[in-house]
Amino acid sequence: MLDNIGDNIGEKIKELRIKKGMTLRNLGEAVDLSAGFLSQLERGLTTISVDVLQRISVELGVEFTYFFHEVKIKNKKNVVMRGYEKEVYELVNSQFVYYHLSNNLTNKHMLPRMIDIFPNEKQERLKGYSHEGEEFIYVLEGILTLVLSDREEILYPGDSAHYSSQSLHNWGNNTSKKTRIIAIGTPNSYKK
Repeated sequence: MLDNIGDNIGEKIKELRIKKGMTLRNLGEAVDLSAGFLSQLERGLTTISVDVLQRISVELGVEFTYFFHEVKIKNKKNVVMRGYEKEVYELVNSQFVYYHLSNNLTNKHMLPRMIDIFPNEKQERLKGYSHEGEEFIYVLEGILTLVLSDREEILYPGDSAHYSSQSLHNWGNNTSKKTRIIAIGTPNSYKK
């Protein structure tokens, strides 16, 4: 669920909805949500999932990233990160939403993340890239296409892969539904 990651997502939704001349009911019917839920969202009384926000952004004619501000990495001393502390730290092309899974990345070798991958609008073959380190991925939901060297693997919930990042690799979502993965990689670019 998304909360406290943007400059009040609900207010931005209300502003766009009114500019488009839509009622709560109009928007609700378009994105399959109740007017009551949207009213609570606009008033900041409830949270919203990433995939629902994606549907709303399409209906309101804005990029998904419109609802977010740049999130700075906050290094805290606490070893435990509670679920409600998880924040979006990067959005890429309205297709990838990255969440840190650690309170403190300073002097750590691994970079643990949860990543939501939205459907690829163009069904094209993924091109591999390489870099220093290694990666581990675990599919939580949806279907992930993983390219390793010259072969393509399809991973389902519960599947995982662990590989050297020096070999050509990439992953994406070639389905019509969101995919969510846990990705742990080295090196940690936030280590400094």
